[in-house]
Amino acid sequence: MANKKTERIRLFALGGIGEIGKNMYVAELDDDIIILDGGLMFPDDDMLGVDIVIPDMSYLIENRDRIRGVVLSHGHEDNIGAIPYLLKEVNVPVYGSRLTLAFVRDLCRDLKGCPDPQLNEIDSDSKIQIGRSPVTFFHVTHSIPGSLGICIHTSQGPIVYTGDFKLDPTPIDGRETELGKLAALGEKGVLCLLSDSMNAEKPGVSLSESRVGRSLNEAFYDAPGRMIVSVFSTNITRIQQTLEEAERTGRKVVPAGGGMRRVIETASNHDYLSFSPDLIVGPEEAGSLEDNRVVILTAGSKGEPLSALSQMAKGTHRHIKVKPTDRVIISAAPSPGNEKSISQTIDLLHRAGADVVYGPNTVHASGHGSQEELKLMLNLIKPRYFIPVHGEYRMQHAHGRLAENCGIPAKSIFLLDRGECVEFEQRRARQTGKVPVGNVLIDGLGIGDVGNIVLRDRRLLSKDGIIVIVVTLNRRSNECIAGPDIISRGFVYVRESEDLINEAEALVTKTLAACQEQRIMEWSQIKNSIRDTLGRFLYEKTKRRPMIMPIIMES
Repeated sequence: MANKKTERIRLFALGGIGEIGKNMYVAELDDDIIILDGGLMFPDDDMLGVDIVIPDMSYLIENRDRIRGVVLSHGHEDNIGAIPYLLKEVNVPVYGSRLTLAFVRDLCRDLKGCPDPQLNEIDSDSKIQIGRSPVTFFHVTHSIPGSLGICIHTSQGPIVYTGDFKLDPTPIDGRETELGKLAALGEKGVLCLLSDSMNAEKPGVSLSESRVGRSLNEAFYDAPGRMIVSVFSTNITRIQQTLEEAERTGRKVVPAGGGMRRVIETASNHDYLSFSPDLIVGPEEAGSLEDNRVVILTAGSKGEPLSALSQMAKGTHRHIKVKPTDRVIISAAPSPGNEKSISQTIDLLHRAGADVVYGPNTVHASGHGSQEELKLMLNLIKPRYFIPVHGEYRMQHAHGRLAENCGIPAKSIFLLDRGECVEFEQRRARQTGKVPVGNVLIDGLGIGDVGNIVLRDRRLLSKDGIIVIVVTLNRRSNECIAGPDIISRGFVYVRESEDLINEAEALVTKTLAACQEQRIMEWSQIKNSIRDTLGRFLYEKTKRRPMIMPIIMES
């Protein structure tokens, strides 16, 4: 493979820095563009009704002719969930491990209009050429098989992207992170390292997956009734451990939901899950079994772990309701911002009488390295320049401090925001310019049609409700011949606020008469007059600002 001279290199992130999830990093090598990962993010609490969030990829779409390929580090949705939306616009080659590509194929089938992807399987020993640049890989330990670090070789030196990793000395699949390859890269001289920052604030090392296996064993040991285990849907390591414990204790496993069933099917078809053929059963067959012979394996929509569990606790789930004899294992950590919803779900489970097992260092281990592991990565790679990625800004900052402690000068560490670029020429780096970035909100089948104005309206509706005013005007004179009738939803209860509604109707009648006197004939102007006058009145009376929607009919 030719390592052709690269005069100008530019690195930036379209997502994954200053936030959790939505990982998408871009390397521009002269005229070539190589994309590293393309993930989604779960919506914040104020993104009402939104299903998922993906990066704004308009820069890539505008420069589609320069894109030479997409390289994926692993199969979690915060690293691959946006790939079908990219491929719908730009059908370029995609490189990833066998399991990663299997999940990408499933996601592409789910998205209407996405073409058949150009999938190219690689592993930790692969050496490929993307555009002008050789690309090699190294195995890293994470909570899903087939996780890879990525190395783009340039004439200025290698660019190394770790993906998500930890340095687990006892992984359940027996495959440790390839430290020898990392050390060899470091000896040759690495131009820039992009490294996972998720646990940069946590001292020590992350808990080994084998320790979680022992905790699951203990939790299964004396459970009196059903076991309900909640995980991220693509945490294949945890799913394998759960299947093994179910088989050891003579239980059958019921995947709750089609998504979980499909993940198990996909992973087992590619030999990443192993279990007896009769271990998995449907809800109907499970209904004929005694509770102490059943394990329910659940994950929420889009892999989020607790939405289905919350429904089970409330009794609103289609098939499953939590019983007092159930033992519930929450083998997942809350994402920043979701702590409140996790806490509420745990509270609901306790109210339903279940025995709940949860918390870090018990039945869950982070898939991300803590401070000692991050420092070892930095000392092995010994990069000339360092960009902390995958994490909120405070995590990037903490990772930057670790890098300084490892001997990297502060001037060689770049704490970037989304879109900010670092440019390399003759092995010297400087921060330059910014590319357009943002969020694209996915709501149902709509892609990007929910923006700030729609979210503002949803927040307003959720906060103060809506008032609908219906009037009928004479087609010629604009004289009011019926109404106004006022309908309140989420604002006030009409039967207990008759005086307020009557005053509001009288005010609308007065506003319509004033418009007629001033010969205002445009309906848009009449509606604005009603909104302004009624809005001021209602705020004075109630200190609330409902959405006001005038509807004018003609007769």
